[in-house]
Amino acid sequence: MEMFNNYSFIGCDADYEKSDIVIFGAPYDGTSSFRPGSRFAASRIRIDSYGLETYSPYLDRDLLIKHVHDAGDLDFVFGNRDLVLSNIREFATKLIEENKKPLMIGGEHLVTLPVVEALNEKFEDLVILHFDAHTDLREDYMGEKLSHATVIKRVWEILGDNRIYQFGIRSGLKEEFKWAESGHTTLNKFGYEMLDQVINLIKHKPVYITIDLDILDPSIFPGTGTPEPGGISFTDMMTIIKKLSTLNIIGADVVELAPDYDSTGVSTAVASKIIREMLLIL
Repeated sequence: MEMFNNYSFIGCDADYEKSDIVIFGAPYDGTSSFRPGSRFAASRIRIDSYGLETYSPYLDRDLLIKHVHDAGDLDFVFGNRDLVLSNIREFATKLIEENKKPLMIGGEHLVTLPVVEALNEKFEDLVILHFDAHTDLREDYMGEKLSHATVIKRVWEILGDNRIYQFGIRSGLKEEFKWAESGHTTLNKFGYEMLDQVINLIKHKPVYITIDLDILDPSIFPGTGTPEPGGISFTDMMTIIKKLSTLNIIGADVVELAPDYDSTGVSTAVASKIIREMLLIL
């Protein structure tokens, strides 16, 4: 598949054949309902990653001992949502068939769906950990079933009950919260207090992690399409990632940075650091 913007996230310049992890961008924001611009995230993150070190003092791990290949960004026709989703699924399927773990940079949150579809073909007991400000459980958004506001509902239609665990959720329709709380997903409002319990429950299962960066409070992370006050701190996010490091993680994504809404560049720096930590626990 044709790629572009093919320069690497810091420490991610291993040959594809020798890599265990492949990072790639999915620069799509075609269903953004408030502030578009997440299509620019991956390119900005790669540039800002060179403000980091490859070593993480949070995890005491270094990217230099990992084998990570940065494949660049998928090349999309932006006016064709269905083709975009098909292209993501095709690329993710190739990685999975070749026993490589995907780490995708969004893009809006809808890009998670085709990766989950691809992983579900291989991992029959796949579990999703979803970190977000929003439920993303609408049946449709203004009549449209494929949207960043419906993505976790579409994932549930693939996986079913007791397979999706949601953290940091503080915004959504009343009906979405009631639907989740009826037993379809495990939903932790506002924070991540249930995370240790969930980790113990799923520690032997294959886990996919999807992080919508608006889980962070907008005072820390204003550069996103739908900022939602009342979020977690960056230190909380580092604590979460350290806890996740004990799991069997088979892939991840980090989505919804819209860099142009933060002229300071702090949001992009935060996103870059979170991606470094996620690469280190894959």
